[in-house]
Amino acid sequence: MTAKNKSQFRPVAVPDVTLDGFWGKWQDAVCDSTAAILLDRCEKAGMIQAIDVDRPSPGIVIPIDEKWTGSTQMFWDSDLGKSIETIAYSLYRKPNPELEARADAIIEMYEKLQQEDGYVNAWFQRVQPGKRWTNLRDHHELYCAGHLMEAAVAYYQATGKRKLLDIMCRYADHLIKVFGHGEGQIPGYCGHQEVELALVKLARVTGEQKYLDLSKFFIDERGSQPHFFTAEALRGGRDPKNYVHKTYEYSQAHLPVREQGKVVGHAVRAMYQYSGMADIATEYQDDTLTSTLETLWDDLTVKQMYVTGGIGPAASNEGFTDYYDLPNDTAYAETCASVGLVFWASRMLGRGPNRRYADIMEQALYNGALTGLSIDGKTFFYDNPLESTGKHHRWVWHRCPCCPPNVARLVASIGSYMYAVADNEIAVHLYGESSVKAEMAGAGVKLAQRTNYPWNGDIRIEVETTVPSTFAIALRIPEWADGAALQINGSPVDLSSSVVDGYARLERAWNTGDVIELKLPLELRPQYASPKVRHDVGRVALARGPLIYCVEETDNGGDLNAFVVPQDLKGYRIKEIERLNGAVAVELDVSKEDTNGWNGSLYRTRPPEQVAATMTLVPYHLWDNRDPGAMLVWLQSEK
Repeated sequence: MTAKNKSQFRPVAVPDVTLDGFWGKWQDAVCDSTAAILLDRCEKAGMIQAIDVDRPSPGIVIPIDEKWTGSTQMFWDSDLGKSIETIAYSLYRKPNPELEARADAIIEMYEKLQQEDGYVNAWFQRVQPGKRWTNLRDHHELYCAGHLMEAAVAYYQATGKRKLLDIMCRYADHLIKVFGHGEGQIPGYCGHQEVELALVKLARVTGEQKYLDLSKFFIDERGSQPHFFTAEALRGGRDPKNYVHKTYEYSQAHLPVREQGKVVGHAVRAMYQYSGMADIATEYQDDTLTSTLETLWDDLTVKQMYVTGGIGPAASNEGFTDYYDLPNDTAYAETCASVGLVFWASRMLGRGPNRRYADIMEQALYNGALTGLSIDGKTFFYDNPLESTGKHHRWVWHRCPCCPPNVARLVASIGSYMYAVADNEIAVHLYGESSVKAEMAGAGVKLAQRTNYPWNGDIRIEVETTVPSTFAIALRIPEWADGAALQINGSPVDLSSSVVDGYARLERAWNTGDVIELKLPLELRPQYASPKVRHDVGRVALARGPLIYCVEETDNGGDLNAFVVPQDLKGYRIKEIERLNGAVAVELDVSKEDTNGWNGSLYRTRPPEQVAATMTLVPYHLWDNRDPGAMLVWLQSEK
């Protein structure tokens, strides 16, 4: 049901949230390791030299792929942008003069690189000058612009420095002149969506409506006829049919966005597009966009999403294939795609708290996105299978290193996904040891969460107000939290009467010293896939709270597929694993098919015998952080 005339909820700024506990540890890893590593590895790849006009251009470092006439080197501005954004958030948590100076130096280079008309792009200024805006379908110019815009907003919010923000405002002003339906303007959009959501961030921080209008233009134009990508190819002397991806579904440009009802194509592009659409739906109160997004949401989450919140099963298009096609061992499930799903889910909450989006945001965050970063912040996953024979490991860098800075900036800015504010309401979407500051009903408000979530489901929220004030606090009650209980100042709250769209909405006069206590039961629970998912027939995955669990060879030895999980899970135990930052592991008594006694045969006429065994499960996002070995999410289920 499309929400109408509801409040506009916008995420709080990153500096307004302080984190400790679970997310504090992850942010410390980013601050202590990842932020500097990103710059080190960008520099080693040649990215810094590429933007430094005082040094010769490095030229083509990564060869051009003749199939699509591009090189992943074209994306370097985006990698630097996401790295600067990560640094910005890390500086807020942990001041680091050396790291800040390195970022400032890069920003200085961009200022020198910027042309008089506002254009700035390392590839099209220093490698292929004269070709700007000639192949928007393939060459990522606006995508790079978008990531630099997001970096500019983050760096300004974290440091107060405006230089990069001013650079990107000049660039955005240039884009307003370049794109449109006026004489000499380009009636087009980018093949890789990103600038749409970045322009919204730029508009919100500057108060400039013109940036929102440009974002809306790009969204409204996408997929309209006559098709821009076809006309662009003909103008450039290219055969529109000679397109490496064969279909405009790849970039979700096959239909006008409001006519799209199936999630198709490249997964990251889709998530960025839907994120931009959701932002515009919020800012313009556009029910047509919201209605479309609700249809697409159901299409993704009911037919095309892994239990981990991973999306996009195929490496061939880094994206979607057929409904219910969810192979485990070959799952692509790119880290960036789950990061993008978190972005989209967060923005779907812009028109009001709704559990159907926030639950998926949490699922994708903990299990799909966070998996891409090691606990020390130094190595990364690009693709995220749900089964491994022991040959899949994190890597140091990649010729297309989009995932490391993407997951790093998400982790470093996670506070802005936990809370959102409207005129007279604050929503708590995610739980974790943290505090948030906001202006509410004319008063300064601080909420402090005291919790060991996600390892423990007890959440205490302490309220502070500068003056007694009446406003609403909305708390998500996850769908999985059977038996959740809520109290205010020791008095029980009837959830059956206070929950709206999965959120307990508590509107009252609040005073300093008020305490909310929420108990979310974290029981081990089975997850069965639809029988239409052929890869998971007869199997079960195990979850506890928001976390999907897996078995690793390092805890259980080999032959993980031989484990058989009972239907009754009540006898499980939990224990902490110090090597995994105190993560809660699960021990479960199970059966195991005996792999002995086959006398050298591969097949025989009777099934294997089963013996009693104990199985140890760890959170999926922490796999491959210890000794290398096999891993499995979907386990045999007792018949």
